[in-house]
Amino acid sequence: MEIQHSDNGKEGSFFIKIDGQKEAEMTYYYKDESTIDIDHTEISKTLQGKGIGYELIEEAVRFMRNKNLKAVTSCSFAKAIFEKKQAEYQDVIK
Repeated sequence: MEIQHSDNGKEGSFFIKIDGQKEAEMTYYYKDESTIDIDHTEISKTLQGKGIGYELIEEAVRFMRNKNLKAVTSCSFAKAIFEKKQAEYQDVIK
């Protein structure tokens, strides 16, 4: 499964499509030039329990590191992952 990324400069998402349907998605919006807020994560029932949410977070972290961005997390799932991986993600946590 390939994680795709969409970003229009104001908001964006990391997502997985299967047969043309979004089956997993993590959305964010820009709070300012250097900060995004990860505000929602949704995984279809068929993909739940397979680590897909974590993979979306990992892809977002790579994106943030590449763009020198920081993140806040209003999404409870993302917040839990960032807290669990605080030492590993400290460079992107605001």
